[in-house]
Amino acid sequence: MERQEYDALKAKIAYHMDRYYNQDAPEISDEAYDDLMRTLKAAEKEHPEWITPDSPSQVIGGTAKREAGVKVRHRVPMLSIEDVFTTADVTAWVEKVQSVHPDAAFSVEQKIDGLSMTLRYRNGELELAETRGDGRTGEDVTVNAKTIPDVPGHLDIPFEYLEVRGEVYMAHADFERFNEEQERAGKRPAANPRNLAAGTLRQLDAEVTRQRGLRFFLFNIQDGPQECMQSHTRGLDWLSQKGAPTVWHRRCKTAAQVLDAIEEIGAARAGLPYDIDGAVVKIDQIAYRDDFPAGSKYASGHIAYKYPPEERPVVLEAVEETVGRTGRIGFIGHVHDAETGKPARLAGTNVSRVTLHNQDYIREMKIGIGGVYALKKAGDIIPRISACLKEPERIYEASAVCPVCAQPLVREEDTADIRCVNAACPAQLTRTIAWFTSIGCMNIMGLGETLADTLVSQGFIRNFADIYRLREKREELIARGTVGKEKNTDKLLAAIENSKSNPPDRLLAGLGIRNVSGATARTLMRHYKSIRDLEKADAEELQNVPDIGATTAECISAFFRNPENAQILSELEAAGVNLTVRETETADQVFAGLTFVITGTLPTMGRREAQELIEKHGGKCAGSVSKKTNYVVAGEAAGSKLEKAKELGIPVLTEEELKSMLG
Repeated sequence: MERQEYDALKAKIAYHMDRYYNQDAPEISDEAYDDLMRTLKAAEKEHPEWITPDSPSQVIGGTAKREAGVKVRHRVPMLSIEDVFTTADVTAWVEKVQSVHPDAAFSVEQKIDGLSMTLRYRNGELELAETRGDGRTGEDVTVNAKTIPDVPGHLDIPFEYLEVRGEVYMAHADFERFNEEQERAGKRPAANPRNLAAGTLRQLDAEVTRQRGLRFFLFNIQDGPQECMQSHTRGLDWLSQKGAPTVWHRRCKTAAQVLDAIEEIGAARAGLPYDIDGAVVKIDQIAYRDDFPAGSKYASGHIAYKYPPEERPVVLEAVEETVGRTGRIGFIGHVHDAETGKPARLAGTNVSRVTLHNQDYIREMKIGIGGVYALKKAGDIIPRISACLKEPERIYEASAVCPVCAQPLVREEDTADIRCVNAACPAQLTRTIAWFTSIGCMNIMGLGETLADTLVSQGFIRNFADIYRLREKREELIARGTVGKEKNTDKLLAAIENSKSNPPDRLLAGLGIRNVSGATARTLMRHYKSIRDLEKADAEELQNVPDIGATTAECISAFFRNPENAQILSELEAAGVNLTVRETETADQVFAGLTFVITGTLPTMGRREAQELIEKHGGKCAGSVSKKTNYVVAGEAAGSKLEKAKELGIPVLTEEELKSMLG
């Protein structure tokens, strides 16, 4: 992995950590997140010099929030637990511990799927409740915590100070009750109990927290007298005797006993009234734990075993076809549990819809109305069909026309995708307009996706040509405040007018033809005098153009054969948009056959400008350095691509040297 890829991976994981811990709205499954983290750790193992204190492998996912209280600095850090995914990993860890401490014992516990909370007791009275936050600083949720029946307001203890940690969660029954109330009120239901519990604990109004019915299990003594800090399981048993609700736990002395306890928890999880997302294994002798550190983000002496995904049998009721913003047809299966007739319960959520990917997948899995399937949910977000349990009478076949615009659908050769190629399809229109006006295409400043969506929804734009008819709607645009006042409206209209004189490769790139990027458009316009000439070329002729393969050629030909696209092109031409290559736009082919990579910040040119200069003179630009690269154009802070070029002995040019090659 190159450094640039590593940095991008760090940013991606940080984004998903924020979605999960701070916004209570994850976008990917636990399984997908775990895969990202494993990839990151593998890269850091190979390149330890890359690791920084802000790496996702080194920090806790959450940040303290202010909605429910003030920030609190933890007396004892509230760290995460390192995950393992196989029983072999569990056995290896237990054996490692016992190789250092032969008498080590272990506590195996349910890993409740909720959010952690620490409770501080002073002379037996609850003094403070705090969330985990970033592991070092959390937020004060004492008032809300006192509304949770399982949180002891008083503990009969014979000493001054005790600090314990546990998990706030929501039982299935309370989760179902909340969602039923939401549906009756016409409001959006919650996605899963964990997210609802997190949002509920942070409510400003403690009465809302009380009404929603949160629960709590203690799973750790964080700080207290010496007699509480020797054996972890004895401490939990002592708390239980004091009336505190403690997590299910079992003390084990061997790896075999640990695995038996993990298996017992796994076998019982489907019947539990709450969700768990694994089993925790802790060294029972607390003093031994510091001998087994797991990094700055993880608690020493702990691991968490993640169970394989759950499965439920479901019946397919219906298939819904959708159109994505790229024109790709998607398939959504509507299902119900084969045993209960209700939505399938998996990993803490009710599942009634499942993605069916594409027609090849549908045929492979023998998907059809009335069929029975194994539904798997790895983690908590994305359900998928893993097997056909009972075949349907007929396998589902996709429609021949778009479900939105009724235009014929096209299946691309050598792919599983079926697409609507109608550029004016309402399902795609906002995206295609925003692409058409973007900097790499017609470059109409100010007309981005947000304004495009407004213009489409208000009926001003139905296709590309309508952009050039907006001047006729000037007074209405101003009156409705669609763009803004007169100044902003006129500024936009002037940008639209200026775009008419763009070279035709920009228009060609903006039309949204599959596989025709800006670079491809420039290549085509070096071989044809106008878009009208290109329009007349068939797929066979197009393949004579360098770098135009059979698939791209057919996409171009199919686009121009579509009568609606031909009509829009005529309207653009009538509006004064340039379709012809001017002689001043032609250039020599001094870079023909050469491949360049641009890296770093150039003194006077942006990367796009440098790329266009190279391609204008017949060269090609690539995104990464390889043996096929002829030159690397390097600016300030060039990074790993420059190092790679030096390793391979590839000539490195400055911006000035690149220009000098053109004379």
